[in-house]
Amino acid sequence: MKITLFGATGLLGRECLSQCLESGHEVTVLLRTPDKLPAELRAQITVVEGNGLDEQAVERSLSADTDGILFVIGVDARSPEDLCTDVTRHILAAMRKLGIRRLVWCGGGNTVGDEDVASFGSWFVGFFSRTFMALRHRDKVHQIALLDESRDVDWVGIRPLQMRKGARRGGYRVGFDRYSGFSQITAADCATEMIRMLEDDTWLHKAPVIQY
Repeated sequence: MKITLFGATGLLGRECLSQCLESGHEVTVLLRTPDKLPAELRAQITVVEGNGLDEQAVERSLSADTDGILFVIGVDARSPEDLCTDVTRHILAAMRKLGIRRLVWCGGGNTVGDEDVASFGSWFVGFFSRTFMALRHRDKVHQIALLDESRDVDWVGIRPLQMRKGARRGGYRVGFDRYSGFSQITAADCATEMIRMLEDDTWLHKAPVIQY
């Protein structure tokens, strides 16, 4: 498959990149600072230098023969307001223009949805995020709202809780099961599931939680 990856330098992004290459996929990445990736990795992929907030840069990283997009951009205290939402808006515009169908994006369990099992754990995750991670929380809420309005595109979401370093373990659950702030997943297993979702319509237009 020909895959474009947004957010390749983060923990989950590195895992997605590594596993895509391991599976023989052709990968393009959009990077503001290409040197953040080791030279041996850059030699195996197509690197487009640019910012995801630049609509033209996003379009340069895609083409009509792109099979799928992986979105794993993270947000921290230095990120601009609605970073993920605005980049997603540019990606959706390019997908419509170029005829690309599949987008798999990573959100977070802090955005509680109608299909989630209501529990004290999910309430606490939402409360903690709204209170102590407000920038990230607002962005993810706005991103999901944008995607919900974009049913003409074949998108699938996934929502990890506490993401950790570690090897692929397998045995994880994907769905709208009960969860809490203690629910965990390794970045390796999250990446595995996201890559699998590129060719699976089970969760089309939904964003299930992934956890052990």
